[in-house]
Amino acid sequence: MAASGWGLCRGLGASFRPVGRRTHSEARAHPKPEYDAVVIGAGHNGLVAAAYLQRLGVSTAVFERRHLVGGAAVTEEIIPGFKFSRASYLLSLLRPQIYKDLELKKHGLKLHLRDPYSFTPMLEGGAGNKAPRSLLLGTDMEENQRQIAQFSQKDAQVFPSYETFMHRLALAVDPLLDSPPVDPGAFQQGPLLQRLKSLSTLRPLLQAGRILGTQLPQYYQVLTAPITKVLDQWFESEPLKATLATDAVIGAMLSPRTPGSGYVLLHHVMGGLEGVPGAWGYVQGGMGALSDAIAKSATAYGASIFTSKTVASVQVDSGGRAHGVVLQDGTEVRSKVVLSNASPQTTFLKLTPQTWLPEDFVESISQLDTQSPVTKINVAVDRLPSFLAAPNAAGGQPLPHHQCSIHLNCEDTHLLHQAFEDAAGGRPSSRPMIELCIPSSLDPTLAPPGCHVISLFTQYTPYTLAGGKAWDEQERNAYADKVFDCVETYAPGFKSSVLGRDILTPPDLERIFGLPGGNIFHGAMALDQLYFTRPVPLHSIYRCPLPGLYLCGSGAHPGGGVMGAAGRNSAHVVFQDLKNMSS
Repeated sequence: MAASGWGLCRGLGASFRPVGRRTHSEARAHPKPEYDAVVIGAGHNGLVAAAYLQRLGVSTAVFERRHLVGGAAVTEEIIPGFKFSRASYLLSLLRPQIYKDLELKKHGLKLHLRDPYSFTPMLEGGAGNKAPRSLLLGTDMEENQRQIAQFSQKDAQVFPSYETFMHRLALAVDPLLDSPPVDPGAFQQGPLLQRLKSLSTLRPLLQAGRILGTQLPQYYQVLTAPITKVLDQWFESEPLKATLATDAVIGAMLSPRTPGSGYVLLHHVMGGLEGVPGAWGYVQGGMGALSDAIAKSATAYGASIFTSKTVASVQVDSGGRAHGVVLQDGTEVRSKVVLSNASPQTTFLKLTPQTWLPEDFVESISQLDTQSPVTKINVAVDRLPSFLAAPNAAGGQPLPHHQCSIHLNCEDTHLLHQAFEDAAGGRPSSRPMIELCIPSSLDPTLAPPGCHVISLFTQYTPYTLAGGKAWDEQERNAYADKVFDCVETYAPGFKSSVLGRDILTPPDLERIFGLPGGNIFHGAMALDQLYFTRPVPLHSIYRCPLPGLYLCGSGAHPGGGVMGAAGRNSAHVVFQDLKNMSS
């Protein structure tokens, strides 16, 4: 059912045609026949790479298959009057140097920091008329301790030490994000001087070791153990442990009991905004406004960005070097180098002629773990949800908890594990883990007056249902109904407030945004697919077996999230290679 107006969209099973924002780049319909560099895909990493290359004097063009830039960081008006961050929906991980270098504030980027940032309501019967308890966390440590003390005085006392412990680990990992991984092969090949220069790549690792010091064994455990084991050593109250554990499984087909889930938690706590470590926020105008700011920076330097231009293949010259791309309409665009912001699978299995790639490399790429548990549901509502644990104010104005990541079905780590086990058996979770965000609580430009947009980031949902069954409209709506029923138990009246919804299962995320398996990171953030094994061993420093072809997206180090590091790092590697070619 198509939406005819925001007030007439009561059909819960409705599917809406996205009305994407037209960008400044669409007018450039005809690319030049040749550039120094071509970037495949205008996701945020591709745009960052283009901006840095052009800033360094490398003539760069970006080709995007969709009608708008941003990849998964886009704003789309799915229902008239309601602007959704349709896929990615929060900002924290974007590298501070990128803000500064690309002058993103000058190009229109405005942020709304969230404080408090986490709200976990309980489902419990209160004594008399007493509301159920909830856990509200923010930047005020004393208030955090008061909140945690509702569940455990011991946990309240130790929580500051836990935060300090995790902050130190984040500081240690931080330098590793802004440089290519160590290349073990470089120490064994080439002239002696070149091999000695390669030792400089060890500097971030040595710096990390100095920060961690004698506590290295404890930090090693965080990265390798199940997050439940780590949290059990710190805390006793389940609501606190489950709230913290959500960051260890978000976007990952992992249980909190899965070894290595601790790194996923670290990945989500090592960001920051406006100088506030670990802060998360909303981009004014939705995530597409961030992509637009990066695109404006790139074009201000002179880069060319083309939308609705699908790359069909990478061109290879007779010497076995990438030297441009062929567009779907047959247009050939030559270049000295090609950077792909597409996933490793799309880049090497679909766009690159297979004859130029080693068989073992192709096999390794085809075997990458891309499992995804995520179904994203975007919802338009005519009023804020009113939670039993924190009822709305009389005037219906947003309260502090409305700006948070609101965790539902997250009172106990066992609930999270059960939700995972459902999906491992090919069934959508019976009590899915839900992260509910209301960006319009801080950014009223996203919805008509009095109305709001809600993001429901839910898991676990398998890519293929039990018995090999595919997601159809009936299955999609049945799952969304189940999610809405869960929200209703915490916030009665939610379902009657819904004006329309957009349901994106793992196959939908793959089809629309090019995310393999629906994986928001382009591949699992597992220890065997990180650092110098991302995307595969021996090919982790953005270069590929085909000379002149580079990865610059989330499938490369340091991985997924709206971080921009892969784009920035790859641009510097490409620039150095171009300098070496010309010398």
